[in-house]
Amino acid sequence: MFTVHDITPQGRARRGTFTCPHGTVQTPVFMNVGTQAAIKGALSAEDLQTIHCQIELSNTYHLHVRPGDELIRDLGGLHRFMTWDGPILTDSGGFQIFSLAQLRKIREEGVSFNSHVDGRHIFMGPEESMRIQSNLGSDIAMAFDECIKIPSPRDYVRQSISRTYRWLVRCKTALEQYNAEDSAVNPGQVLFGINQGATFPDLRVEHMDMIAQLDLPGYAIGGLAVGETTQEMYDTIELVEEHMPKNKPRYLMGVGTPGNIIEAVWRGVDFFDCVMPARNGRHGHLFTWDGVINIRNAKYERDESPIAPGCQCPVCRRYSRAYVRHLFKADEMLAMRFAVMHNLYFYNDLMQRIRDALDAGTFPEFRRRYATILDKRI
Repeated sequence: MFTVHDITPQGRARRGTFTCPHGTVQTPVFMNVGTQAAIKGALSAEDLQTIHCQIELSNTYHLHVRPGDELIRDLGGLHRFMTWDGPILTDSGGFQIFSLAQLRKIREEGVSFNSHVDGRHIFMGPEESMRIQSNLGSDIAMAFDECIKIPSPRDYVRQSISRTYRWLVRCKTALEQYNAEDSAVNPGQVLFGINQGATFPDLRVEHMDMIAQLDLPGYAIGGLAVGETTQEMYDTIELVEEHMPKNKPRYLMGVGTPGNIIEAVWRGVDFFDCVMPARNGRHGHLFTWDGVINIRNAKYERDESPIAPGCQCPVCRRYSRAYVRHLFKADEMLAMRFAVMHNLYFYNDLMQRIRDALDAGTFPEFRRRYATILDKRI
C-alpha cells in the first residue's frame, strides 16, 4: 500500500509511505543494492540497520545462478537466508541477461542464454522470473522486461515495448497464481511494472499508458542511464511521470548520482537504486556535502578530519581521512568496508534530508544548494 502525503507543492516532488509485509518505508527512498544477498564491500545485514537502510535490493538472475532460488526457498526465503527483516525488492534479472549474457536469443516465450558463471544453458521468461522471485520471497518483484540499448532503431523499440507489455501481463497472472499457493514464501509479494521505450517520447508515453491500465501496485522507469545524455534522462522522466498513476510509487531504476536523485525527486520519483555509491567507494571515491573526494590523494595523508565533517556514520565518528587513506594504500580489505559503509550512509542520509526538506517546504532551496555541488569532484 502506498500513501502520498499532503505537503506544500515543490515541483512534482512527493512524500509518501509504502507499506509491505516486512515493514513501512518513508519515501523518497534509496534502496541499498545487495545484488547477491550481500553488499559488495563486506557489509552485513546488521550493518544495513546501522546505516539506516530502509530497503535492500537483490538480483533474481544472480541468485538463480548461485546459490539457486530453490535452495533459498528451502532455507526459508531471502529474508531468513541473509537475516534481513526489512523490505526487499528483487530485480527481475532482465537487465543482467541483456548486459552479461554473450549468447542470447529473444523470442515471445522468453530469453535463452548461457550463464556468465559456468556457461550452462538457461531459459527465463515471465513465468520463470516470477517463480524465482516467489521462491526468494521478496516484498517487491519486478516485471520481466527487455532493457533496450540506447540508441536502438525505432522499429525495434516499438516491437520490444509491445513484447514487454505482453510479458508484463504474463508476470501479473503468474505472480497471482504463485501467491495463492500454500507454500508461498511471501504471499504478500507485489509486482511493479517497468516502462521502456528508449528515448522516443511517443513510445515512452504509449508504453506507460498501456501498462498503467493493469493497475499494478507500482511502476518503474527503466532503460535510462545506459547511454543517453543527462538532459534526455530528465526529459524522459518528466514526460513519463505525467502518465504514471498518481497514487502508486514511481521507481527510477539504476540512477544515480546525488544530483541525479535530487533532480529526479523534483520530477516526481519515489524509489531509487544504484550500485554507484558502493562501487565508487571501493575505488576510494567518497561523498561529502562539499563534493566527491578521492581518499587516495596525497593531500589526505596527514588529514585528521573525518571523511565528511558532520557525518554521523560509524566511520566518520571514529576514523580519520589519513587512516582510511592508509588502508587503501596498504590494500587492506577494511578500506573497502569503511568506504562503502560511509557512501551508503551518505546516500541514506541524503534521502532523509530530502524528506525533511519536503516536509518543511524547503526542498526548492535544498535543490538549489546541493543538486550540483554534491556531484562535483574535489
